[in-house]
Amino acid sequence: MDTQPETGWLSLSDAAELLGVHPSTVRTWSNNGDIPVHRTQGGHRRYRRSEIELWAQTARQSRPVEADRIIQSAVSQVRVQIADGRLEAESWYQKLDDEARSQYRRSAHTLFQGLLAYMASDAEAEAASEAFAIGYEYASRARRYGLSYVDAVRAFLFFRNILLESLMKIYREANVPSGKAWEEMLHKMHGFTDQILLKLLETYQVLEEAKQ
Repeated sequence: MDTQPETGWLSLSDAAELLGVHPSTVRTWSNNGDIPVHRTQGGHRRYRRSEIELWAQTARQSRPVEADRIIQSAVSQVRVQIADGRLEAESWYQKLDDEARSQYRRSAHTLFQGLLAYMASDAEAEAASEAFAIGYEYASRARRYGLSYVDAVRAFLFFRNILLESLMKIYREANVPSGKAWEEMLHKMHGFTDQILLKLLETYQVLEEAKQ
């Protein structure tokens, strides 16, 4: 079975990129039978592009329109804030070369999509899997580019905080009254990002101990 995207077949990572989620989320969906998946003779997961696109369209239609609007607005505002010079002013970012900076900017999208998708749903198990995968990714990337665990945390908190600012701005502009809606949003966001942060620190420690 051909696995190149242009032939109509996608690998797990290709499908994750198409859907805007972490590969671990697609793996979980596949294991749960939530998403159409095929297996090669060697047991590898493969996805038909047409099926994934149809599945994604159906999933979007089943979500509240308001959630989609919030997601798109928040991501757009985060991009603006990243582009306005705030990222370049970060001390940890200044330690990175061009390749590493590009990797961090791209990985920010995974964090945003994972968090916002979770906030628009109640899939706790999938959220935990996604959070752990993102935490591992941030820790391993920091170690690869020579950042300390403190800088690794600073990098994560930078992206988390500008996303929080964007969400709060959207809630204010939509005149959402403070109360249950705000509490639920903050509770979900902190719960999800706390899991990421714990996995980041745990992974960094394991990688450090393995080096000794």
